[in-house]
Amino acid sequence: MAEPTVLRDDLDLPVRFGPGPVRRVVSLVPSLTESLAVTAPGVLAGATDWCTHPAGLDVPRIGGTKNPDVRRILALAPDLVLANDEENRRPDLDALRAAGVPVWVTDIRTVDDAFRSLERMLTLACGLPRPGWLDEARAAWRGADGRPSGQEADGPRAIVPVWRRPWMVLGRDTFAGDVLRRIGVRLVHADHTERYPAVPLPELLACAPDLVVLPDEPYRFTAGDGPEAFPGVPAALVSGRHLTWYGPSLAEAPAVLGAALEHPFVQGGNTPP
Repeated sequence: MAEPTVLRDDLDLPVRFGPGPVRRVVSLVPSLTESLAVTAPGVLAGATDWCTHPAGLDVPRIGGTKNPDVRRILALAPDLVLANDEENRRPDLDALRAAGVPVWVTDIRTVDDAFRSLERMLTLACGLPRPGWLDEARAAWRGADGRPSGQEADGPRAIVPVWRRPWMVLGRDTFAGDVLRRIGVRLVHADHTERYPAVPLPELLACAPDLVVLPDEPYRFTAGDGPEAFPGVPAALVSGRHLTWYGPSLAEAPAVLGAALEHPFVQGGNTPP
């Protein structure tokens, strides 16, 4: 009988795998769910209520990213659970580990991180061949008007709310912030001490941004809910999946986001797209 294997995840934590291949995986993150389901759909044994892609995904649901049902996960007898350091709560992951389930935690703060982390997760942790969509995504970002991580953007200064009541915006060291930076958007709060700072609306308006970028998740901003708070500021409504998800959507993200940013609208002026 083969010996168990110990590998290290993105947090450099040891993950002890059983002696056999990984055949049943539960994913606690929508991005990772899509990545695995597109690569090897038969391996996915469970996913969160928020896992909406690929379309028609039909697997048992185990609750949300912040409140997964640990007992239901254990009942699915997974060989591996996929998680993310930002999306999931450590007490839930510790409970799964204590029950003997291997947990692989990803840590993704940039587009480059996404490519490295997803390849390790799929090929090393799950034992799958490198998927073609990962190469397509890399090619899409090489062909975009992006720049490597660390190089400054030179486009419009933008505020990027991710929540309302209270207003919260993208700050430093976020995946979505790196996505926007690579397509030329300068984040007003990129140097904030917090990653997702809560900033009162008067302070946001005082920043005099060139643009406000409003995604449809995690808060669902729409043409009628969000732009009116920034009178006179061009607003771009963008796909939250293409802005915040790391996975197969990365192959479309430069084109989809670029098109949305190209024609922002002013509330009360030109018609939103």
